[in-house]
Amino acid sequence: MADGSGPFDIVVLGGGSGGYACALRAAELGKSVALIEKDKIGGTCLHRGCIPTKALLHAAEVADETREATTVGVKARFEGIDMPGVHAFKDKIVNRAWKGVQGLLKSRGVTIIEGEGRLAGPGRVIVGDQAVEGRAVVLATGSVPKSLPGLDIDGERVITSDHALKLDRVPSSVVVLGGGVIGVEFASVWRSFGAEVTIVEALPHLLPLEEESSSKLLERAFRRRGIKYELGVRFESVKTTGTGVVVTLEGGKTLDAELLLVAVGRGAVATGLGYEESGVTIERGTVVVDEFCRTSVPGVYAVGDLIPTLQLAHAGFAEGILVAEHIAGLSPMPIDYAGVPRITYSDPEVASVGITSAVAKERGHEITELVYDLGGNPKSQIIGTQGAVKIISQKDGPVLGVHMVGKRMGELVTEGQLIYNWEALPSEVAQLIHAHPTQSEAVGEAMLALAGKPLHVHN
Repeated sequence: MADGSGPFDIVVLGGGSGGYACALRAAELGKSVALIEKDKIGGTCLHRGCIPTKALLHAAEVADETREATTVGVKARFEGIDMPGVHAFKDKIVNRAWKGVQGLLKSRGVTIIEGEGRLAGPGRVIVGDQAVEGRAVVLATGSVPKSLPGLDIDGERVITSDHALKLDRVPSSVVVLGGGVIGVEFASVWRSFGAEVTIVEALPHLLPLEEESSSKLLERAFRRRGIKYELGVRFESVKTTGTGVVVTLEGGKTLDAELLLVAVGRGAVATGLGYEESGVTIERGTVVVDEFCRTSVPGVYAVGDLIPTLQLAHAGFAEGILVAEHIAGLSPMPIDYAGVPRITYSDPEVASVGITSAVAKERGHEITELVYDLGGNPKSQIIGTQGAVKIISQKDGPVLGVHMVGKRMGELVTEGQLIYNWEALPSEVAQLIHAHPTQSEAVGEAMLALAGKPLHVHN
């Protein structure tokens, strides 16, 4: 084996959101850092997740607005989707961000090592024939799309989100297996692009982790958009035919389509990398960590999709920063995952922060709920969206949850994040003046009503 390099203060295995955020923060704190990446810096989020999907969703929104232009008195003709043009738009955004993050790492003096790394005990990572030594090691090897037992993904008729992002055409019809964030976002895109879409979800609602009333509002909106769904029913099998797929559901119902998108979640990349052999505890496929992201092996940390926390890029960023600060001897606060905003960027968007009413009741809170319908919000009427903002508050106490459905709610949930994380009382938020006409007034009006002084709300 060739002479190793190091010892670095920190060796990071994986250059996705969690890994590169850790490397950047550690370098800022004066640490020497090696970042090992087998593919492209930026990981799932930048290349196969958040960024490219949001580019597609924006193209979908423009398509819908063009179709509906006459409703606002604008003459425009929708002539169809140019997929190569959509991909060019998406790739330009991704490449710009990719160059940006590479430049940042370089300017902060992070050593980037290309290749597949594996853990060879505490403080030691093997890349090819080279050993890289580190006083601390951070595992950040991310996740890949999951499938179901016996369901073979061929990349042609039966595809994952990875394939969907490169599809050279708009399919005429799709069955989406899984009504979570990924399934719902692709269903939304393809419907806007003109496809017939049916979502199959084994649980009783779309976005089953969200507040039930948010799921119901999304289902109603999807029904209006012509997106079909089969809820509370399990997938049984799929057969490929000359023209597409035949999907059989539990109970015998069949669905014909050109494609089956398998969107049943993402699984951690935790096997075959020397983790268990090095003593790292793995449970149910993910690496077990404490509140400072420390594994069972001293000096070895893990972040991002590899650990059983929220599979969100911004959670990965926060974990990477936490680990860098912990290694540097600062005293970072553990992350309150309920305080991390969650957004599904479909049309309409579903956004939330804090806890659901079901969880609040489980925890023994006496709660007050208030729903503000966006029908009463002038800006929402202008931009043509329906939905609601629901606030869950502890009786005579702080806000416990903010749940939103409607266009642009992803941008609005940030205020909810501040309210939840600062443990604000509705009466305190009610004193703050929201700009008119904005969608943010929906939050302001809900807080006024909760504080006992409703303005445009029927109590």
